[in-house]
Amino acid sequence: MKIGYLGPKSSFSHQAAKKQFDAVDLVVYASIPACLNAVLKREVAYSIVPIENSLEGSVHATIDTLSQNHQLQVLAEVILPIKQQLLATSKGSFKKIYSHPQALAQSQKFLATHYPTAELVPTTSTTAACEYVATQQTQEIAAIAAAEAAVSYGLKIISSNIQDNDFNQTRFWIVGLKPTTTFGKAEKMSLILTLPSNKAGALHQMLAAFGWRQINLSKIESRPLKTSLGEYFFVIDLLLDQPQQLIDNAIEEIKLLGGTVIHLGTYPVTLSS
Repeated sequence: MKIGYLGPKSSFSHQAAKKQFDAVDLVVYASIPACLNAVLKREVAYSIVPIENSLEGSVHATIDTLSQNHQLQVLAEVILPIKQQLLATSKGSFKKIYSHPQALAQSQKFLATHYPTAELVPTTSTTAACEYVATQQTQEIAAIAAAEAAVSYGLKIISSNIQDNDFNQTRFWIVGLKPTTTFGKAEKMSLILTLPSNKAGALHQMLAAFGWRQINLSKIESRPLKTSLGEYFFVIDLLLDQPQQLIDNAIEEIKLLGGTVIHLGTYPVTLSS
């Protein structure tokens, strides 16, 4: 069985894929749309893609691609703790530190305290930073990446767990064409909700369908429909802590009010170590 993931190798997406799937063929893709299109083309059975980081927010490429390809279904969610390391070929006073912009942003306090004069150089990925640092052994440079990247690129961990927030986590979705495999007991459901055009109070009415039934919404986010300025769809995550009939009735009420509901998936949630 082949599983797609957002590369490069040793990225956090790669780590999430390895933790979730044992003894399978992992296939790297350069972008989130490429990962998800690989599922549509049946190049892979599933793809694992990031959906939200606790510090940086939602990953819009995932949401937008799923909203345009209704055959794709979310089959499981994996939550991975994000821990950043300062990596180099040897200890030193580093003049430049390379990493993905998010990793640099997530380590600002550490960098300001220990390397206030170092130039922070953004790269396309944390692993691209490691690859560059590993080939420039005479320079006073370092990279910020996961501990796994140190092994892959022969680098030393100079400082461990340098992220500003110890509760930094990323949610990943395992996406397939249909739920042929059960990943566990379903805990959440994700929907795409589109409102009837130019109807005052429409969003309030739609959300009230969940509210008065005491259905817990864990997230709601708007995204542009890309049809005209000011038109949006809404991505809603809800917890399955009420009888399924209540949830079905809420969705039916929304449809009767003129809303359009697309089911993204009903799935379990796993917290990875």
